Amino acid sequence: MSDQPSLIFIPGAWHQPTCYTKIVKLLQEQHEFRCITITLPSTRGDPTATFKDDLDAARSAISTETSLGRDVVVIAHSYGGMVGNSAIRGFTGRKSNASSTTSTEAQTTGSVVGLILIASGFTFTGFSFMDPFFGIPPPSWRVNQETGFADLVTPPRELFYHDVPADEVENWTAQLTPQSLKALFEGGEHAYAGWQDVPAWYLGTIEDRGLPVVLQRMSVGMARAMGGVVEHKELRSSHSPFLSQPGEVVQIIAEAVAAFTGKAPNKSDVRNQQLNEIAVPETKIWQPSTWFSYGIPLVLGTIIGKGVSAFGWCRRLWISCFH
Repeated sequence: MSDQPSLIFIPGAWHQPTCYTKIVKLLQEQHEFRCITITLPSTRGDPTATFKDDLDAARSAISTETSLGRDVVVIAHSYGGMVGNSAIRGFTGRKSNASSTTSTEAQTTGSVVGLILIASGFTFTGFSFMDPFFGIPPPSWRVNQETGFADLVTPPRELFYHDVPADEVENWTAQLTPQSLKALFEGGEHAYAGWQDVPAWYLGTIEDRGLPVVLQRMSVGMARAMGGVVEHKELRSSHSPFLSQPGEVVQIIAEAVAAFTGKAPNKSDVRNQQLNEIAVPETKIWQPSTWFSYGIPLVLGTIIGKGVSAFGWCRRLWISCFH
């Protein structure tokens, strides 16, 4: 088996895998990681593309690596987190009740050893991407029933890239593609809370204009309350830290992989670059500002997580008693 796990990158909605070019280059040059990027079918201009199509693309990449004896770390951004969470089902060495888990998957010599989520969320088993939002899209995009795509309302420069170097923004904006609505609103039966099967690292984005950081912090609290093992880091960045702060993102990924594998990370080789601070969100008694910034969102998330867990327990009890 390879000394280091393969890194599989899953982009978010509207995005192509080229958005990871900067950090893939650094990870390969500085840490000699094997990096695989995924193109989501739902971003190829086909309004009939589904979440299941995206899921199959990610699972195919994972299967290829694990069948060759390589361990895998899945790295996912935004909507891609739902794909990544669900795709690791059956590849972690942990038994699953999923009927889709085959004996071939269970016998692979490699496995998924960790999950890194960037400005994303923690998937609920059985829920589509938009189900937790009651099917109501945020103000940044709208449903276009005529085309079958999710249309951006907020300019991408403001929504995704406000801190990306100005001379690069046009290039990244030009690479955005139509996003299938079906992938966002359907496919809950294929969704899986993979973050409960492996340790996870969460990279939050403090200045995010697409997914407010308060919601990100709540999601971390929720995941921890539901039994997830989650390490939480934050950068003062936009929704796309891999474009605006690639050195910092690479440092976090290298530390996460080291934690997943129990090996010391290689020293970063970001030459002549002043890295920004990587924050560890925590509430400090002597700093009241942290009570509101971190404490309240984490507590609210914990309450939600406990509530979801209690509901799930009651549902299972009801089924076992009356069915």
